[in-house]
Amino acid sequence: MIIEPVTPRTTRPVHRPVLSQFWRHLLFVHWPVNPAAVAPLLPPHVRPDVWNGTSWVGLVPFRMERLGLGRGPGLPYLGTFPEVNVRLYSVDRQGRRGVVFRSLECPRLAAVLAARATLSLPYRWSSTHLSVDGDSYFMATRAHPPSPAGTGCVLTARTGKQLLAPGPLADFLTARWGLHTRVGGRTVYLPTDHPAWPLYEARLGGLSDGLVRAAGITVRGAPTSVLYSPGVPVRFGRWQTVD
Repeated sequence: MIIEPVTPRTTRPVHRPVLSQFWRHLLFVHWPVNPAAVAPLLPPHVRPDVWNGTSWVGLVPFRMERLGLGRGPGLPYLGTFPEVNVRLYSVDRQGRRGVVFRSLECPRLAAVLAARATLSLPYRWSSTHLSVDGDSYFMATRAHPPSPAGTGCVLTARTGKQLLAPGPLADFLTARWGLHTRVGGRTVYLPTDHPAWPLYEARLGGLSDGLVRAAGITVRGAPTSVLYSPGVPVRFGRWQTVD
């Protein structure tokens, strides 16, 4: 199997989007993990993607804006909300790199129910807040019952200067052009398309996290990589079955 290269722009542009949205104020927080430890958490026909023999788990808060169908203008309230996801990195039998979401925190119950019903994504209804003031970044989330007590996260960070040459690991962790999920008993690949990420230095001030642990993943120590992006417009294409 030939695995597609890591590229700052997709090699599979989405010309007819089924979903459009804008992702703003993303903080990419990453730890290395053993590929064998996370392989059982991925859908069938998908295996962990690795960089120099190591896979990664990401904790990624951001603000979703104007989620909508096709090329439409999107919804100003129901389609606009802060979100936090825990994600792993995947590659399928066709060599397509992607992500697998282990959890997604969202304060809009309607969006949670729709994503679960249509794409079987593990969205969780939560109380989630995100604020960015200059170089100061704050996020706090807490899952509503019936999620166990302690399912949440609070973090603070400072953002720095733009990275003109982010490097191969930064590209590996951020330039992902699709997601793998399980729909109707089949593993599918949902392609994404957006401009190249503008990436900036970032440094955590504090982190109290229960989301990664709740996702069934064990990490040790401080994150190895922390990056910030002011955001990009995003388009999703039609899903394709993974053989």
